[in-house]
Amino acid sequence: MQERQKKYRKFLWYALAGTLLGLFVLIYGTLKENIPDELFVYADEETDWETFFDDPLISYDETVEVSQNDSYQIRCSWLGVLPLKTIKVNTVEKQEVLAGGSPVGIYMETKGVLVIDSGEITDREGIRRTPAEHIIQPGDYICEIDGEVLTGKKQLMQLVKENQGEPMEMQVIRHQETIQLEMTPVQTADGSYKLGIWVRDNIQGIGTLTFVEPDGTFGALGHGISDVDTGERLEISDGDLYHADILSIQKGTAGTPGELRGVINYREENRIGTISGNSQYGIRGQLDPGKYTESMEKIPLGLKQEIQTGAAAIRCDIGDGIREYACEILEIDANARDTNKCFVLRITDSDLLSKTGGIVQGMSGSPVIQNGKLIGAVTHVFVNDPTKGYGIFIENMMG
Repeated sequence: MQERQKKYRKFLWYALAGTLLGLFVLIYGTLKENIPDELFVYADEETDWETFFDDPLISYDETVEVSQNDSYQIRCSWLGVLPLKTIKVNTVEKQEVLAGGSPVGIYMETKGVLVIDSGEITDREGIRRTPAEHIIQPGDYICEIDGEVLTGKKQLMQLVKENQGEPMEMQVIRHQETIQLEMTPVQTADGSYKLGIWVRDNIQGIGTLTFVEPDGTFGALGHGISDVDTGERLEISDGDLYHADILSIQKGTAGTPGELRGVINYREENRIGTISGNSQYGIRGQLDPGKYTESMEKIPLGLKQEIQTGAAAIRCDIGDGIREYACEILEIDANARDTNKCFVLRITDSDLLSKTGGIVQGMSGSPVIQNGKLIGAVTHVFVNDPTKGYGIFIENMMG
């Protein structure tokens, strides 16, 4: 009997030790995960690290190595003993930008011709052929054919027509890597030649302008533009930004995202700038002098460590001019792995809720303002709850 009790007590001690060890690992991992890898701080302000970490278990080095590139590292530890993480700290100057909120029309041309799918062709003998199978893939960009730079799908069709069924040497970008391929067009029953691929060379849409810097550089959307068929972020050669008008609203409901329905007039007089980049943080470009600044106001930027849960506002135009609508910051992820899902917000403005149901497609890029500072932009809507969505830190869009 005593032997069994001893074994039972030993089991309890092992269980307790395992539980404590698991709890230790959980606390350590949570603390480490919540500390950002990188921070921006103002060059002319002292950073109160004790207030920033807001956790008595976390301590930091009171001295740092001096750097000559406006950055330094600060080491954090648990209770001053167990290392947690080394944060890269970048010093920046305070900056003001023009707050956006205006709907904009986006036209972008792809870098080369984007392959969106491939399929079968019936040749002149009535045989089903798949000339692109195992050669080219959806998401590939065809940049050159037989040494000739490709600028659009009309040029591609003309080159295939002139080729008359001979093998074609192609330079293709696949996952940012340039590769060489060879494809041979197939002659169809009507005598034409085809490669058996569907392609796209441009994309259009409506989004929201987030900010304009003093030199006219703008940022919009807060997330990259991806192809609707391949799901891949588009590699662009160039593009243009246009004035857009919101005509109607499809209200969002649980399970069905809403949408701002607008019109873009692609006349030269409605063009307001050029698009130069399409990154995971949104689109960047240059506004033409004197364009689209009359309805904007200057606002300082807020760094992520300044953001708090609680009251905020989004700035957008749903068809009746640019207005600010009340929202609430619910969660903040200072070290978000998905860099355009950095915080969660919920629309609380009764007027906006009655008209849109919350966040709808077309609001991407709407500035988020808190305590008089531009802290980020709306990027996504929760499908099952359109009152809620994600936002991106403004410092990610500015980087």
